[in-house]
Amino acid sequence: MNPSNIGGFKDVGLSPEEMGKVVTTMKAAGKRTYLEVVSLSEAEGLRGAQLAAELGFDVLMGTVFFPSIPAYLKNTSVQYYPFPGRVHGHPSILEGTIDEIVDHVSELEKSGAHGMDLLTYRYTGDAPQLLREVVQATKLPIVSAGSIASFDRIQEVWEAGAWGFTIGSAFFERKFVPEGDFKTNMMSVMEWLRKI
Repeated sequence: MNPSNIGGFKDVGLSPEEMGKVVTTMKAAGKRTYLEVVSLSEAEGLRGAQLAAELGFDVLMGTVFFPSIPAYLKNTSVQYYPFPGRVHGHPSILEGTIDEIVDHVSELEKSGAHGMDLLTYRYTGDAPQLLREVVQATKLPIVSAGSIASFDRIQEVWEAGAWGFTIGSAFFERKFVPEGDFKTNMMSVMEWLRKI
């Protein structure tokens, strides 16, 4: 993963027009674009798929899996990375045994998923073990999402062999550089990643 050629955001906070401008800017800078939709209903997931396709995102991440979502995306260039496991609530919680989640990853792969948006640190069990076993169970890219708020967690994700991870709130909450702003926090993670 090269963090400098990736860009993405959630489907909240900007209007579709503003999102479209950001996607266009990111693509002009050579970035692969990701839209993360934290939704639990089929209607919300389909809305996210439509938004990703209409605005030209490369990847739709998140959503609880419903067959209608990959069916909608089938004739687009958008790849789909759903949440594996039983997900509920906001912020999202991931439940189930590790074996159940690994089995679900296999089912999702057979159903057309291109990768997984794994809520590793929102898991109610042994999160590092879950991540290691999911990564070992598939060749698909695994993105660890949720509660990545320290360099130790990034190191864990890296050592487990995940393809990538998402950071959101931790940048706004200045978890990496407490005296720094959003950009300083983001750049500190980028710099850290360049060293590994």
